[in-house]
This record gives sequence, C-alpha cells and structure tokens, in this order.
Amino acid sequence: MNFFQFLAHSLTLLAIGRVVSASTPHLEIRGNAFFNSETNERFYIRGVDYQPGGSSSTTDPLAVVENCKRDIPYLKDLNINTIRVYQIDNIANHDECMKELEDAGIYVLLDLATSKNSISRLDAAASYNAIYLQGIFASVDAFKDYDNVLGFFAGNEVANEPKNAATTTWVKAALRDTKKYLKNNSKRQIPVGYSAADVAEIRLQCADFFACGDDAEARADFYGMNMYEWCGSGSSFTTSGYDQRMKEFANYSIPLFLSEYGCNTVSKESDGTPDRPFDEVDAIFSDKMSSVFSGGLVYEYSEEGSNYGLVTINGDSVKTSKNYDTLKQKYGNAAKFSGDNGYNKNPQTLKCPPNDKDWKSFPLPPTPREAEQFIQHGAGQPLGLNAPSNQASGSNGTALVSAGPHSSSTSVDVDAVAMTQSPDSSSSTSGSSTASGLTSSAPVAGSNSNTTSSGFNTSTVSAAAKSGSHNGSPSSAPNVQMAGFSIAAVLLGAIAFIIL
Repeated sequence: MNFFQFLAHSLTLLAIGRVVSASTPHLEIRGNAFFNSETNERFYIRGVDYQPGGSSSTTDPLAVVENCKRDIPYLKDLNINTIRVYQIDNIANHDECMKELEDAGIYVLLDLATSKNSISRLDAAASYNAIYLQGIFASVDAFKDYDNVLGFFAGNEVANEPKNAATTTWVKAALRDTKKYLKNNSKRQIPVGYSAADVAEIRLQCADFFACGDDAEARADFYGMNMYEWCGSGSSFTTSGYDQRMKEFANYSIPLFLSEYGCNTVSKESDGTPDRPFDEVDAIFSDKMSSVFSGGLVYEYSEEGSNYGLVTINGDSVKTSKNYDTLKQKYGNAAKFSGDNGYNKNPQTLKCPPNDKDWKSFPLPPTPREAEQFIQHGAGQPLGLNAPSNQASGSNGTALVSAGPHSSSTSVDVDAVAMTQSPDSSSSTSGSSTASGLTSSAPVAGSNSNTTSSGFNTSTVSAAAKSGSHNGSPSSAPNVQMAGFSIAAVLLGAIAFIIL
C-alpha cells in the first residue's frame, strides 16, 4: 500500500467514524424566533410527537434501529421537520436513529425527565435532588453532540392545575441547572425550555414565569404549550380562542410554539376513527400567528389506544389513516410558508408574575451541593431507565455515581442499589399518575379543554428499556471524539508511513 492509498483508506475510515453529518445545521434563537444558523432563514416547527408504544412502552424509540428505519420514511413523507420524544434511556446507543433522522432533515426535541426521574407534583421540593439532576444531566450527555437536537424540555405539564402551580419553581431550577451543565460540558449551548399544560387560570403566569427575571441563565430559552382548543371543521381562529392567545402573548420574549396540538373530539368515521381536519395548521403557519408562534407538533404519530394516532403499527408494518393523509397535505402547504413574518427582534425581558389566588411561585432553590460537582466535572456514569427513582430519596438524596466524564469506566449495579434504598415517606411514589410531572390527562369528549391538555402518560412505563441497550456503555454521540481520534490516527499513520 503506497502513501496515497493509505491516506485514502484512512479518510474513508474517518468518514465512517463521523456519526452525524451536517445536513441539519444548528438552529439559533434570535429574539422570539428560531433561525437556521447557515441559511439565516427563520425556522418553523412542523412536527409530530413520537413515542411508539405510548405509556406502556418499555422501549426507547430512538434506540431501536429497525423501528427508526420503519417509521422515518413515514415521518419524512408527512413533510415534518421536527419530532418530540418524551422518554429515552440514557445508557442506550442512539447513533443510527439520530443519523437516520438527520439524513431525513428532522430535528429532535427531547424531554429529559422519565417516569422514574422527574419533579413530583405531590412534593416538588423533595424530588429536586442530586439523583434527579444526575439523571437529566446524563441524558443531556447522551444527546448533546447530535447536531439535530433542537432543544431539551426540562418538564412536561408538571403544573396541571392551580393548586400545584408552585411546582414550576423546582422545574425552573432544574432548567437553570441544565443550562449551567451545558455551558460547562457541551460544545454548544443547546436551548432548554418547558412544555406547559394549557390551564386557563395560570396560563399567562406560568408562561411569564419561565421567561422572566434578570438572571439569563435561569430563563427558559423557549416555551411550548399543549393546546387542544381548535376542534374540528366547525372551529376557527376566533372560536378556538387562538386569536386571544395571540393578544395575550403579543410581547412574549422567547420562542413560543405548540408542543402538542390536534384535538380529536370531532366527528367520527364509520370505523370510529376521529375525522381530524387539522384546519389550525393553516392559521399556525400564516401571518395570523407567525409573529408570536413558531409552529407546533401534532399529537401523535402512532395510535396508542387514545384515538390520537396518525398511523397504526403492527410489528414491522405501518398503516396510515385518513388523518395522516390530511396532515400530510396541510404540512405540505405549510412547508411553503417562509420569511421572518414580523417576529420580535428585540423583546423586552418580562417581569415575574406576582402570587395570587391561583398562581404561586417561590425563589429558585440553590443547586444541591453534590449536583454542583456534576455541573463542574460531568454527570458520570448514566444509569438508564432502571435507576432507582429520585422520588424515593427526598431532597437530600445522594447520587449513586461520582462526578466525572460521561463514560462506561465505572460500573454501577442499579438493581443492588435499588434494594438498599429506603423510600422516604415525604416523597411521592415513583410513577404515580398524580405525582410525576410526565403524566397528564388527555382531553376527552365533553371535557373543558381550557382547563387541562393532553400529554404523554408515563405512569405505567416499565423501568427497564432493554432494546438498544449497550450494557452500560454511554449513549452520547461520539462524533467529535471519534472524528478527533480518526484525524489523529490518520496523521500518526501518515508520519509512520513516511518514516518507514
């Protein structure tokens, strides 16, 4: 092998080692909108919420390559550019699925909490501990190097009624801590936000609370609303109340989008399938709403027993519905919508809302001392979905791993640790449908859609996501490390070849 053959062979290995390509440029936040960092075009989220298996799933949807290969062609065919994933296993490997998504031009919004590791609605202060933060930091590590990660959600519908509004205090603290972690441990500052239930009594206070304050590190980078008020062909921009949302959020200071939408309390087809016209898409992607909203994600891709699914999955086969075809056509038209469209280039920082009869918030608590070590030195070994619950340890819960780089050099027997942990009676039960901030009730016929919104119910999710697991190996995308290692190998090999 001559030098040029060796160099060509090494460069081929380098290309293989590069896990993620550059087909989806990083997105940037400018004012209250997202922008493509390369083309400088405004980015509107045209998406769907993606969690095949739903609340009973024991599978991380981004760790099963066969399922990604099955579903991504349908996602691409829908004319989407973003998916939201509600739960992942941070010890699994996600390289292939994330590469498949990027090749399809699809970004990912990722919830960091899991059914066993989240802020509790029953006792938020007790659940905000080092165990919880280590878990979400390890999930950040698992995805921070993928170029097509649009952002992280620090929580989903944790406050779903006025009486638990104060839980947002600890969610915002976790959001602050996540931004600090990214600043110290990531090559780029990926945006971090919150996905809110659309509760009429606290709608504005909750939104303002996440965007307010003088401390930029504690402010959300974006805000998602789970809104289902536009129902069926009889609704409209005014009937749904979308016109009022535009007035209420006219001066909102950060990007705002619908993290869930797509009412299914509509007329039914002969087989019982909801006839969802998705007429709200026409309004969302128009100058009626674009000055405030940056698109949204339809709930949801696959049918999980709640009549929201666009497709039905049976093993390796996917059956599309009339609703799939309708959304495909609507999103095809929405893809033509472009331009800055009156976004707020220089928004003013919002004032934090005062407490009243419906809204309660408190000063953000300091980061737990042990969690500060993770922020400074790294989250250490990821423990995955089988880790003991943060809600069984109280506010002084001690993390199960040491701070340090995200690696598999230290093995932790999470089952053995779980057996030695004694539950704290002041904390909620793991996975409780009333305790976990991941859980929310989907609207049903006759419900008041202004009071609570749909969400991903993880109350019955199994603790172990076995599919795609690499037995404790890190799931972070090693594209920078691999590329760096490969370049070094090429150079050292070339030098050795010349010398020899």
